[in-house]
Amino acid sequence: MCRLGRAVVFLAGLGLGVGGGCEPVQAQAGGEGAADLGATFLLVPVGGRAAALGQAAIADGGSSEAAFWNPAGLALMKHGEVAAHHAQTFISNNTALSAYFSASGVGIVGLSAYLVDYGSQEVTIPGGPTSGKFSPKNVQLLASYATRVGSKLGFGVNYKLIQFRQDCSGDCRLFPSVVGTTHGIDIGLQFGGDDSPLRFGAAVRHAGFRLQLEDSDQADPLPTRLEFGVAYRVLLPTPSLEAQPLDARVLLDIENRWAEFDDPRARIGVELGYLDLIRLRTGYAFIDSETRGPSVGLGVRFGLLSVDFSRVFYDSSNFDEPVYISLRADI
Repeated sequence: MCRLGRAVVFLAGLGLGVGGGCEPVQAQAGGEGAADLGATFLLVPVGGRAAALGQAAIADGGSSEAAFWNPAGLALMKHGEVAAHHAQTFISNNTALSAYFSASGVGIVGLSAYLVDYGSQEVTIPGGPTSGKFSPKNVQLLASYATRVGSKLGFGVNYKLIQFRQDCSGDCRLFPSVVGTTHGIDIGLQFGGDDSPLRFGAAVRHAGFRLQLEDSDQADPLPTRLEFGVAYRVLLPTPSLEAQPLDARVLLDIENRWAEFDDPRARIGVELGYLDLIRLRTGYAFIDSETRGPSVGLGVRFGLLSVDFSRVFYDSSNFDEPVYISLRADI
């Protein structure tokens, strides 16, 4: 199966109907699955930390990765951070770059850029030589703001520019260049003190205008989600009072499509750690699609630098398991 055809199958596996085949793009420019192809990438995990925790991240925070899950989690950052996130999947190379800064008396502000690259496909006119090449990709640009209200309440918001692109070079009569752009927001809340064992989160994600492709009379909605999360942290007993404490966290998220509250889906994660130096993670995404399954990961900190790695294992054998890695540096 060609790479673009596998991309369509993968997006369908997320639980949304998308047309398939190895020559889908021209039909999708105005067809039933066009905007799904341009928007369902928003449901693919970003970041090695959240992916390892079974995508349970609505009540998590403290790093720039929170911008892709619940922007309220950015308010837990104690300093600025720059980060790079990369995921290698069997359909695409996904890369996100982030820079967030702590503004005294204001909160946390920053930007992220996210690219999903499906590779290139050669265009061949029937009975003739290769005449061109088209390259589909998704782009998301985020501008984020988060702040604390009192000692326990965190608030965050993202503005997002979302784009689907089909760039063509050479003879583009069969597959002309197509660009679809729309705008959206994420709004999130978190409640819990710095030393509280419980933290609660809630977020509306991917809300915004429909995605309209060029020369298409159809526009499809973004995959808006309403999500709730809880995180519970407990200190584990150590052999002596002088020993540094170990801790464990359990995170649980409940997700539902916006305005469709009869089909909740759960994600759960568990983390064991020694201070911030090393974190062992695992989780399970109980989502109703072929991309459900377990995950494992590791987080390590070296001074100002942190590395998070994870691997997801789908229950279905249709997809190769993706690998996620994040590099974060304090500034």
